[in-house]
Amino acid sequence: MSEALWLEDAYVREAEATVRAVTGEGGLILDRTLFYPTGGGQPGDSGRLLWEGGEIGIATTVKGETGPVLVPAEPAPLPRVGARVRQVLDWERRHRHMRVHTALHLLSVVVPLPVTGGAIGAEKGRLDFDMAEPPEDRDALEADLNRLVEADFPVGAEWIDEAELDANPGLVKTLSVQPPRGAGRIRLVRIGLGEATADLQPCGGTHVASTAEIGRLRLGKIEKKGQQNRRISLHLV
Repeated sequence: MSEALWLEDAYVREAEATVRAVTGEGGLILDRTLFYPTGGGQPGDSGRLLWEGGEIGIATTVKGETGPVLVPAEPAPLPRVGARVRQVLDWERRHRHMRVHTALHLLSVVVPLPVTGGAIGAEKGRLDFDMAEPPEDRDALEADLNRLVEADFPVGAEWIDEAELDANPGLVKTLSVQPPRGAGRIRLVRIGLGEATADLQPCGGTHVASTAEIGRLRLGKIEKKGQQNRRISLHLV
């Protein structure tokens, strides 16, 4: 499997790697990957790949059987298997995804209901909740969300084994997506520290290092989606 560099440090913008395979569709699999693959509501990363005598844009990154697959933005000559390449991330886009992703974790704190779906974009994101009635005070909800942002909670990752997760099923907030199993351990994202923890839940995505880095948020539409579901959108300001 490819080494997932984003899991240990979401702030790395460039990294060297070796091409391990080229798929039949022209995608590239590297031995160590900086680019996050589409999953968990977060879009795949984009950027550029450079090697001696060549360069190509990466439109997106998707999951493959043996690791993330980098999808070229246009037909062009590809590096050979075994070639050394330099990955250059579209950092501005990734960082906005990180800000939105962490903001959605905070939204799940101020709306303490089961999450039935979600999506992350570079400008906004949304969560769907198992919510029969709309929030009574939308402005108060937005204020609570921004108070958590301004609290400047540190954001970090830790690992537990699958047995620990089974013993603490309340950690899983999402009804539609369950943490991947089979590797023997589960990654948790914690917002806050110790008794001052604001949120702790399984997540394999990329996040900012502190909530203050998110910046001010604005709540968007609150829409009814089915008998029991309501969709709450938020926007980066």
